Amino acid sequence: MAPIFDYKAFSSDGKTQKGIIEAEHAKAARQKLKKQGLMVTEVTEKSAAKPGGGNAVPFFGGRVSIKEISMMTRQLASLVKANIPLVEALNALVEQIEHDVLKVVLEKVRQDVNEGLSLAKALSAHPKVFDTIFVNMVEAGESSGTLSLVLLRLADLKEAQMRLRNKVVSGMTYPVLMMGVATILMVAIFTFVIPKLTKVFESMNKPIPPMTKAMMLVSGFVIDWWHLLLATFVISLVVFRNYINSENGRPKWDAFKLRSPVFGPLVRMVAMTRFAGTMGTLLGSGVPILTAMSIARNLVDNIPIANAINKARENITEGQSIADPLKRSGQFPPMVIHMIAIGEKTGELPDMLKNISENYEEQVTASIEGMTALIEPAMIIGMGIVVGFIVVAVFVPLLDISNIK
Repeated sequence: MAPIFDYKAFSSDGKTQKGIIEAEHAKAARQKLKKQGLMVTEVTEKSAAKPGGGNAVPFFGGRVSIKEISMMTRQLASLVKANIPLVEALNALVEQIEHDVLKVVLEKVRQDVNEGLSLAKALSAHPKVFDTIFVNMVEAGESSGTLSLVLLRLADLKEAQMRLRNKVVSGMTYPVLMMGVATILMVAIFTFVIPKLTKVFESMNKPIPPMTKAMMLVSGFVIDWWHLLLATFVISLVVFRNYINSENGRPKWDAFKLRSPVFGPLVRMVAMTRFAGTMGTLLGSGVPILTAMSIARNLVDNIPIANAINKARENITEGQSIADPLKRSGQFPPMVIHMIAIGEKTGELPDMLKNISENYEEQVTASIEGMTALIEPAMIIGMGIVVGFIVVAVFVPLLDISNIK
C-alpha cells in the first residue's frame, strides 16, 4: 500500500483545499494534485506528520465499523437531499471524518467521481469497506434519481445489522465468559491445590476414599500430561475449524446447527431476519429481484437456507412466485411463507419483508434473553456439582485426620 499524504492547496478559483492522497512519494503526490488543477502549498506524509500517532497502523490493520459506515451514509444522504453537488458533498465528508481508513477511501471515491465515474462505480473499487449491498443500492438510487432516499435506507439497514449482531454477541458473552472462568478455576485447583493435599492424604497411611482417589488421579493426569491435553485441544480446534469451513463440511455443519434443539431456532431466526431485512431494503430501493435474492443468499450465512433461496431465484426466472419454492424447501417457517405470499398478491412485498424482519428481530431478542436466563442457572448448578465433588473429596479424608487421637 502506497503512503498516504496530507495536502493543502488552492483551487483554480482561489479557494483553499485540504485533503489526503495516496502516492508512491511526495513528488508523485504533487503531480497528482497538479493534474487535478490544484496549486499545492504543502504535502506531508501522514506517518511522518504524526510519528507514533498510529495513523499508518490502523490503515494496514484497521477496519471500518458498521457504525462508521452508517453515520457516513446518513450524513451523505443529508447533503445529497440538500441538493449539494455530489463531489462537494464527498469533499465535506472527507474533511469531517476522522477515521483514517474511511477518510482515505472517501478521498479516492471523490477523485473518481470528479473524474466522471458514477458513485456506485467509485464505491465498488473498495469492496472491503463498501459491500455488494451498498454498491447495488447506490447504483439503483442513481439510476432512479432517488439517491438520498436509498442512502437513508442503507443507513437503516446497516444499523439493523449492527443491532442484530450486538444482540447475539451480548447474549452469548456472559455464558462464554462464565465458562472460561470456570475452566481456569478448575485447572488451577487440579494443578496447584490438589497436589499439595495429595501429599497430606498419602502421609495418612489410611485407605483413601474412592472419590478422593479419583480426584487425585485426575490432578496427576493434568499435571503430567498438560502438554498433551493442550496439543490435543489445539489440534482438535484447528481440524474442526478446517472441517466446518470446507466445501463438504460447511453444509453439514450448517444443517446440524439448524437441527440442534437449543440453538437451532435462534440460528434460523437470525437467518430469516437477515434475509427479510436485506430483501425488503433492496426491493424498496429499486434493486431487481434477482439481484436482491443473490445478495440476500450470500448474507444469510447458512448453506441449506442459501440453497433454498438460490432454488427460489431459479424458479422466479421461470415465472413462478417466491413463496412456493421457499415453501417446498422446508427451510422457511410457515409465517414467513404466508406473509411473502400476501406481499406478492398485494404488491407490497418490500413492506411485508420489512415487517418479517422486525418481527424476527424481536423474537431473536426474546430468545437470547430466554436462553441466557436458562444458561446462567444451568452453569451455576454445573459448577456447584463440580465444586461440591471437590469439597467432599477433600474434606472426607481431612475429617478422618481430625478424628485421629
